Amino acid sequence: MGILKAVVVLTLIPTVLLSVLWRATLDSDSNNPFIRCILDHSLPYHPISSAIYTPQSSAYSSVLESYIRNLRFNESWTPKPFLILTALHESHIQAAVTCGKSHGFRMKIRSGGHDYEGFSYVSNARFFLLDMFNLRSIDVDIESETAWVQTGATLGEVFYRIAEKSKTHGFPAGICPTVGVGGHVSGAGYGNMMRKYGVSADNILDAVIVDSRGRLLDRQSMGEDLFWAIRGGGGASFAVIVAYKIKLVRVPERVTVFQVEKTLVEDATDIVDQWQHVSYNLPEELFIRLMLDVVKSRQSGEKTVRASFISLFLGDSDSLLSVMNERFPKLGLSKSDCIEMSWVKSVLFWYNIPLDTDNKVLLDRTPPTLNYLKRKSDYVREPIPKAGLESIWKKMIELETPRMYFNPYGGKMAEIAAEEIPFPHRAGNLWKIQYIANWKEAGVETANHYIDLTRKLHEFMTPFVSKNPRQAFLNYRDADLGSNYHAKGLYEEARVQGMKWFMGNFYRLVKIKTEVDPIRGTRKECCSTVSLSFIFQGYWKDLLTILRLII
Repeated sequence: MGILKAVVVLTLIPTVLLSVLWRATLDSDSNNPFIRCILDHSLPYHPISSAIYTPQSSAYSSVLESYIRNLRFNESWTPKPFLILTALHESHIQAAVTCGKSHGFRMKIRSGGHDYEGFSYVSNARFFLLDMFNLRSIDVDIESETAWVQTGATLGEVFYRIAEKSKTHGFPAGICPTVGVGGHVSGAGYGNMMRKYGVSADNILDAVIVDSRGRLLDRQSMGEDLFWAIRGGGGASFAVIVAYKIKLVRVPERVTVFQVEKTLVEDATDIVDQWQHVSYNLPEELFIRLMLDVVKSRQSGEKTVRASFISLFLGDSDSLLSVMNERFPKLGLSKSDCIEMSWVKSVLFWYNIPLDTDNKVLLDRTPPTLNYLKRKSDYVREPIPKAGLESIWKKMIELETPRMYFNPYGGKMAEIAAEEIPFPHRAGNLWKIQYIANWKEAGVETANHYIDLTRKLHEFMTPFVSKNPRQAFLNYRDADLGSNYHAKGLYEEARVQGMKWFMGNFYRLVKIKTEVDPIRGTRKECCSTVSLSFIFQGYWKDLLTILRLII
């Protein structure tokens, strides 16, 4: 059975059956030796007992659900951890790694909970959850233009703490304030300053980790290979990342933002076409995201495609208008479209928070709304012909729900070598696509409907995106990726998937994983298990295992 078909079948398995299968794997009595192990490894001055939650704990459900950001993975039948450890100190992480290894339990690591497919907190094998949300200290040093950030912190907290100390510093990262630093940076991370400063992982100077042997290491003691891997290769695949030392970047005291919307009757096709040819060649201080969705026309009331252009410019509005009039005149940007503000306030603008809101809103760790959702990704290497754009409009109107966000590259993204960190998607790519579907209604049938719509749009885009391999972004977790499961084994399966995320860097990641987290067995067995484990943190293997039990 193909992987894609297998995932579809899994979503259709009756929830009662999944519940029975999951409960059959649980034996509460077997938890005791593991808990005793953790307690025995607790330091007297950093007690661990208050950080342990079992299903019998009154706060277990609230702790588990507080960082689930995709409602698809907050169902009664969703597999749950037999224990949650909300680490309060580095020694708690060391105890979790040591005892998890000695008892043979799978450990999932969660920071912000924004993993689109729930890989950081869901498994169909028996597992416990190491939740990092208590480890979120942020130490900003403006003099050295650096900050130490624990991985349980959110991006919003990082942005706020930097702005507390300086009006002219920031950090290139995502625009969603509630995303956790751990997953964001370890999967590369990106934001609206990437054309100027690269991805988040390009701006990491040091790190503190707990390795597979339970040792607390920094960059010097872990070595350059492992330090390379945890900046874009999926940090939880190699170690538990405790903290990153980030490099702050310079921003003007005043930046300029705008958002302009055009529908098809307002020449959206011509404007999008010009955006395609200029967005990656604009000054690196200017980032213009293109968002495409389906709305009802104000004129006719019929469905049409809306193209929204949202921008961050690291400069004043007069300079921005000069660039736009010369390089992107079809958009027709006017002075009244432009808003000047501080860099930290621009985070609110991009996240659609009213600008009169106090900046302390960035300290809120819970998103204002939660949805059921599906995400996919692509990379585009050459502009799409106008005829292609028009065919895309027709397909989007037919499907109606899925949206697409186009994020332009160029600038610094084209200057950094593909091998500099594991994230390889650099020169040659014009922009990245994120496919987006959100819905509010619960139920397997509803979920399958919206997931299928997203897959159809992704499939329709095949002629217009990268090929051999069709590249994808690791942080946009997508369980659909992969080829048929066949006799060549798990390594070949993992290689096909890994090439999409890491290109040629995949092989170095496998080598590093094999060295830092070796397992018993022949080389073939080692690499097969290692490859799947580090890419999917065991989740894909879980799917295959449970499907074999059922089918």
